[in-house]
Amino acid sequence: MNQHTFNQLEFQKIKDEIAAFALTKEGKEKIQNLVPSTNVKQIEAWLEEVSEAVRILEVSSSVPLHGLDGMTMILGNMNKGAVLKIEQLSKLYEFLDCCGKIRRFMKDKAYYAPRVSAYVEIIDELPELAAEIIRCVRGGRIDDYASKELLKVRKQLAIQEERLKDKTMQLVRSNKYKTYLQENVVSQRNGRYCIPIKKEYRNKIKGTVLDTSASGSTLFIEPEEISIFQDQLTWLLSDEEIEVQKVLSYLTGMVEQKEEQIRLAVETMIQYDFLFAKAKYCRMINGSRVNINQFNELKLIEARHPLLGEKAVPLSFTMGKDEKALVITGPNTGGKTVAIKTVGLLTLMVQCGLHIPAAKESNLKIFERILVDIGDGQSITENLSTFSSRIVNIIEILKEANDRTLAMLDELGSGTDPGEGMGLATAILETLYKKGSFLFATTHYSEIKEFAEEHKGFLNGSMEFDLTTLSPTYRLVIGRGGESQAFAIALRLGMHPEIVKRAHSITYKEEKEYLNQEKDPWKLKELEKQVIINKYQQKQTVSKAEIPLYRQGDNVRISPSNEFGIVYKGPDEVGNYLVQVKGDKVSVNHKRLTLYIAAAELYPEDYDFDIVFQSKENRKKSKLLSKGHQEDITIDYTDNKQ
Repeated sequence: MNQHTFNQLEFQKIKDEIAAFALTKEGKEKIQNLVPSTNVKQIEAWLEEVSEAVRILEVSSSVPLHGLDGMTMILGNMNKGAVLKIEQLSKLYEFLDCCGKIRRFMKDKAYYAPRVSAYVEIIDELPELAAEIIRCVRGGRIDDYASKELLKVRKQLAIQEERLKDKTMQLVRSNKYKTYLQENVVSQRNGRYCIPIKKEYRNKIKGTVLDTSASGSTLFIEPEEISIFQDQLTWLLSDEEIEVQKVLSYLTGMVEQKEEQIRLAVETMIQYDFLFAKAKYCRMINGSRVNINQFNELKLIEARHPLLGEKAVPLSFTMGKDEKALVITGPNTGGKTVAIKTVGLLTLMVQCGLHIPAAKESNLKIFERILVDIGDGQSITENLSTFSSRIVNIIEILKEANDRTLAMLDELGSGTDPGEGMGLATAILETLYKKGSFLFATTHYSEIKEFAEEHKGFLNGSMEFDLTTLSPTYRLVIGRGGESQAFAIALRLGMHPEIVKRAHSITYKEEKEYLNQEKDPWKLKELEKQVIINKYQQKQTVSKAEIPLYRQGDNVRISPSNEFGIVYKGPDEVGNYLVQVKGDKVSVNHKRLTLYIAAAELYPEDYDFDIVFQSKENRKKSKLLSKGHQEDITIDYTDNKQ
C-alpha cells in the first residue's frame, strides 16, 4: 500500500471518524497509525476482536477507560533520577483505580467476548501501591501522617506560625506603633509577616521593607522584633519540604519497582481504547464482519460507501476464478468512480480489521497492494499535463502489479486523442490482466466495452440510467456494457431521429432505426425544421454553377488581406484555386478571390507560363529533357518559383 492509494480512496477520513470515538490521546494516535495487514490470520483475529467489542457495547455502552491521560509522560520520567510530583502520583492512582474497574467490568464478559476480556489478565491493579499512594497523598498534598518526621515538623510549624501571628498582632495593637500604622492589619509578603507603615515614618521603625503600595504612600515592613520568629518559621518550612521530598522519593521508588506492570497496564488500556473506538465506528456505519480469502474470489453484497452513509446506493457483484477484470461504462456523474472507490476503500478497511457496510455474506480477497489511478492528477510543479501525470502513475502501477494486486483505473485513456487513448487503454488492461491482477476500470470507450465482451476473464458492467427522468440511478448492472445514452438523451430532448440515426452510423459503422414517437402536430412541425434547414443548406453547397471560372495567369485580389496573386490552377470540387502569392502557391476558396486583370490582357496567347510558375532550375531541366531522355534528371513541379 502507498500514500497515494490512501489519499485517492480517502482512507484518512475513515481514520479521523474512528479517532473521534477514542477517549485518550494515545488511542487517537494509534488509530492514526492504523495500516492494513496482508496476513490473513492476523486480519481474522482483528475482525473477531471487533466483533466481540461490538457485542460488549450492545450490552453496556459505557466502558471504563478513563485515567490514561498523562500516563505516557509519567512512564517517560521513570528511572531517570526525577522524583514524581504530587499531581503525577494522583494521576497514577486514578489510573490504577481505572484498572480495577476494567477488570471488574470484563469479569462477566468472558462467555461472549473471550478474546477481548482476556486482555485484563495482563492488567495488574497493584493494590499495595495504590493503597500507599492514597495514604500519603490527600487533597492534592502530602498528608501529615505520611511519615512520623513530617507529622512532627508540621506540628512545630503550626505552633511557630501561631506564635508569629500573636507577636505581630501585639505590635499592631501596641501604642509604640499606633501613630506610624497606615491601618491596623497584618499582611504577608512572600510568606513573611509584615505591617503597613506610613512612608514618612520609615526611619522610626527598625526592620526590613518587604513591599511598597501602588501609590508609594505605604511601606510593608517586617519589624525587627518578629524577624527571629520569622526565621525560625522559614527553617521549619525547609524541614517540611525535605520531609515531603523524602515521602515523594519513597513513593517514586515504589512506582519504579512496578514500572513493567504499569507499562503493560497502560499499553493494554490504550489497546482497549483503540479497539472500542473501532467497534463504536463499526456500529455507527452498521458494519458487518465479512469473510476473507486468499483465493481469487471477490464478492460484495449490498455494499455501501462508508463516507456516503444512507445516501449511498448498494453495490453488489461477484468475481470468481474465471473473472478477474470488471470494465464499467456509463454516463458522467453516473457513479462509476464511486463504485470502484467503494471496492478499494472497503478492502482497505477489512485489511485493517474493520467491519464494513455490506452484507455478512460478502467475501473479500486479501491483496498485498491496492494501486489506483483516479481523478485529475495534473502536476503544475512538474510541468505535466493531466494525461502525462496519469500515464506516469500508470507506469508505476504496471511496475508493481502482480497476482496479489488490486488495480483500479478511472477513465482509462482519457485526456488524449480518442483513437490512441482507446488503444493505450486496451493494451494496459491486457498487460495488467496477464500479470494476474484484479482489475476495476471505468471508461467511455465503446471499443473497450467490446474488448471486454470478447476476452475471457473480463466482465462488462454499466451504471444504470433512467431515461424517463434523464438522471442516473447509481446502480451497477453486471453483464452488459452501458448503452449509448448520448443518443437516447438527444432523442428524449427533441432531436430529429434522422440526425441521431446518422450519428449512430458514424459512431458504430452500422445502420439503426430511431423512430419518432412524437404525435403532436405542432411539435412535429418544429421537429422537421431541424432537417429542412439542413437539406436547404445541402442544396446550396452542391451546385458548382455559382463558382466563378478563373484561368491560369489571371491576376486576382485576395480578401481580406488585399494581396495580389496569379491563378495557377483550379477550381477543385469545393471551389478552391491554387494561387501563387509572393513566390508561394497557396489554396484559396473562390469566395475570397476577385479578378483584377485577366491573363489575356497581360500575356500573349502562346505565352509559356512555366516562366511564371516554375523555378529557373526546373526550366533548365525541362530544356535538357526536351532534347532526349536523361536518367539522372527529375523535375518537382511543386517547387516554388525562385
